[in-house]
Amino acid sequence: MAKLKVYRTPIGFHDAYVAATSQKAALAAWGSTHDLFARGVAEVVDDPALTAAPLASPGTVVKRSRGTAAEQIAALPAARPTRRAAPHDAAEPDAPAPAPVRKARAPRPDRSRLDAAEEAVTQAAARASSAQRALRAEETALAKRRRTMEREQEDERERLDAARQAAADAYDGAMRRWRG
Repeated sequence: MAKLKVYRTPIGFHDAYVAATSQKAALAAWGSTHDLFARGVAEVVDDPALTAAPLASPGTVVKRSRGTAAEQIAALPAARPTRRAAPHDAAEPDAPAPAPVRKARAPRPDRSRLDAAEEAVTQAAARASSAQRALRAEETALAKRRRTMEREQEDERERLDAARQAAADAYDGAMRRWRG
């Protein structure tokens, strides 16, 4: 079994320690995809006071704060101003600060083509709706004409069947009389 070494890398206000068999295993434990050792950000630690906790749980990342909260706050860079202060002329202390220079805005984009396209879509939908209403009215009228025609044909067929039956009865009667 390979001998464990303790590795350290800074993470924010903490140092992350891990006991691992290789640098690759340490990088995996930290979740790093970059070679922190080649960049000089990670190192091997030999101090027995710093290696005791990581050696007690190999492969587990142990975080230790780098100083007190007051020391960490003191180490922060000075706050940068959010706006640059305008230099004031020493001869005129009451002179107003120069007005900020505004960048000219580009003109608002022309919407006329979009409006025309939307109007064309609306008109096409209205034409389609009107055409569908006209077709439905035409279908209703054709259905009514068909029913009327079917009734007239039925009436004519019944009338013609009655006339044919009357002619057949008359013929049969004439044939009976002729025979005898």
